[in-house]
Amino acid sequence: MFMKNKWVVWVGIAFSFTSVPLFSQNESLSLKKVNQVDFSHISIKDNFWSPRLEKHLSATLPVCIDQIENKTGRIQNFERAAKGRGEHSGIFFDDSDVYKAMEGMAYALANARDAKLEAKLDEWIDKIAACQQPDGYINTFYTLTGLQNRWTDMDKHEMYCAGHMIEAGVAYYQATGKRKLMDVGIRMAEHCMSLFDVGKGHWVPGHEEIELALVKLSLATGEKRFLNFAHHLLEQRGHGYGSTGKPLMGRPAGGAYVHGQWNPSYYQDEMPVRNLSVINGHAVRAMYLFTGMADVAALKHDTAYVSALHRLWDNVVGAKMYVTGGIGSSKQNEGFTADFDLPNKEAYCETCASVGMVFWNQRMNQLTGDAKYADVMERSLYNGALAGISLQGDKFFYVNPLESDGKHHRQEWYGCACCPSQISRFLPSIGNYIYGTSPDALYINLYLGNEADISLNGNGIKVSQTTEYPWKGKVEILVEAGQPISQKLKMRIPGWCRQYTIKVDGKKVQPILDKGYAVVEPNGKRQTTVVLEMEMPVEQVAADPRVKQNVGKRAVQRGPLVYCIEETDNKQTYDSALLCKDTKYTVKFNKELLGGVMSVTAKGQNGSLQLIPYYAWDNREAGKMKVWLDYKE
Repeated sequence: MFMKNKWVVWVGIAFSFTSVPLFSQNESLSLKKVNQVDFSHISIKDNFWSPRLEKHLSATLPVCIDQIENKTGRIQNFERAAKGRGEHSGIFFDDSDVYKAMEGMAYALANARDAKLEAKLDEWIDKIAACQQPDGYINTFYTLTGLQNRWTDMDKHEMYCAGHMIEAGVAYYQATGKRKLMDVGIRMAEHCMSLFDVGKGHWVPGHEEIELALVKLSLATGEKRFLNFAHHLLEQRGHGYGSTGKPLMGRPAGGAYVHGQWNPSYYQDEMPVRNLSVINGHAVRAMYLFTGMADVAALKHDTAYVSALHRLWDNVVGAKMYVTGGIGSSKQNEGFTADFDLPNKEAYCETCASVGMVFWNQRMNQLTGDAKYADVMERSLYNGALAGISLQGDKFFYVNPLESDGKHHRQEWYGCACCPSQISRFLPSIGNYIYGTSPDALYINLYLGNEADISLNGNGIKVSQTTEYPWKGKVEILVEAGQPISQKLKMRIPGWCRQYTIKVDGKKVQPILDKGYAVVEPNGKRQTTVVLEMEMPVEQVAADPRVKQNVGKRAVQRGPLVYCIEETDNKQTYDSALLCKDTKYTVKFNKELLGGVMSVTAKGQNGSLQLIPYYAWDNREAGKMKVWLDYKE
């Protein structure tokens, strides 16, 4: 929640594709108030995002492919597993990196078919299918280290890897119509169900993921049994079933293991998920859990899940989220500690967790039609997630601190490479988060240049956005339809925006606000133009006073972007950087700086400071960086 004045206090931080109907006509389809408009119906034409999508094709995917094929043993694990001999290379969950990269490749194909990329995917799919066991099981770690040990340790990511494979299979099916990989995923899902479905053995996935993947599979195939299994797996949590199978001594307390045993807090296994109120444990695991809960709740009509998600969201945003939208403050457990414990230099803020915040908050927006969730989605997208990849698209952050002594840098890859592959699948699907629909409205959640073809109750409409967002707050939206438009246009007024104007067909209007959306009525027109202009002043952000690390400090924000200072721009003033109540700010777009950014100059008592968007730091010479700056009244 922001104060509507000069000083901004972020109180909250502690700073489709369905070929077969899933339900009968007698069943309500979903608890969702808003449905996603799939990115395959959207063409992005935007000076901010289009270059990043081009870099994804020219740099990010090639890096991932090269690492998987040439610099690590990830694809070779599948080749060895197909032969049934050889040693496993890498970490036991490395299969998932291959699957996530494949999902990113599939999304790229959905945006634009590419014969060479499609051939590469087909080649990998053949290798994956070849190592599937006769009973449907697929996992290169256990195939190469001993199938007799499979399903003995809930921490070994068997279902996690399976979930990412299922997501990749569904994505490739949706992009190309080819279902070979999806069929492999179906056989693995059926194998899991044969062992752990209702009335069979207990299993608590040590790393959540399969739950949301099963929902995607259910929707793609029209088979409700996959949705039901996802629900069942969620219901397994919090009953004491979690186990590593054997004591594992020597692990640090507070992480996955306590005294060599399963740590229920770390795995979100302390209580049944419908009873959760406080977020604990590993951040990425939590995000996948909550995303899966939201997906299942919507289709299973589980209002207890929805209530739990509201409580958890209040806890995360109110006490455990950074100003960047990053979450998970501790390296020890890659996750959460006490409320309001948000160190800056030691902040973990895993890139995967920020992407997970986008996933979860989109679902919360869909369940409620409330713009506050899209606000957090945007914050995590433009700051926490986007910082995870270099401007050239070829290097990645795993950890995203809010302060650095100059020794923290992006890398091409990691031993645990979940974040590069996560970004590789996230970026090409950015269009998923722009629009939503309901029977009576089109929701506009993100502002970026694009053209979209959307069906509203059978009325085909074309939506075009023209904007220089996030640098400028003016957005022009043209809506054209074959039939008169009876639905409302709901335009999100971001939480950071305090002053705005709206013109409809050239006339200034004062629309009502509904849950953070300005509601515009086309009034039966077949074409209408809406111009939204949002003021974008530079603002100082104060953390909740219970965040002891930020007492006497301020952060700088403009529009959706959090800013920081780097030593390279402020060699004389970095160590003495000081903001005050009377600090004056000027903004200037510099097309030569960091790929083109709106830089901010702050002039105060200790001289001038140049600030850049947080997502762009560590793209030049090594040096110090910080987001939170000393402040004096």
